[in-house]
Amino acid sequence: MELKQSLSTHLEAEKPLRRYGAVEETAWKAEGLGRNQLDIISMAETTMMPEEIELEMAKIQRLREVLVRRESELRFMMDDIQLCRDIMDLKQELQNLVAIPEKEKTKLQKQREDELIQKIHKLVQKRDFLVDDAEVERLRLPGREESRAPT
Repeated sequence: MELKQSLSTHLEAEKPLRRYGAVEETAWKAEGLGRNQLDIISMAETTMMPEEIELEMAKIQRLREVLVRRESELRFMMDDIQLCRDIMDLKQELQNLVAIPEKEKTKLQKQREDELIQKIHKLVQKRDFLVDDAEVERLRLPGREESRAPT
């Protein structure tokens, strides 16, 4: 009990520590530091002025925006590639059916031809919408080159 009392009186006698969250003030070497730098409370070993932190945060924000844009572009590209593959597969199947003379085709083969044409048409429309969306997204997001050649 006496130990607790002596510790508490000793701590009260000292200058109260400034805190940032749960981290105590970093002990600074006074030589070579200006008054402003002595007032900085840091969670890291190195110190940064608030202006430097703001600049770095702005750089990180711009980088994040660039990465989000790139991720969006890559997703559009992947969707486009998949749609093109699906269209090509359906076209190949349709070409195989078209190669059969009309007189030799069964009713099921004729129905399949019609189904393939409808599926291809729907996929082409879907791809057109995707390309339009990609263009709108490209124009909407800041930081893109406006002189980009149209596709």
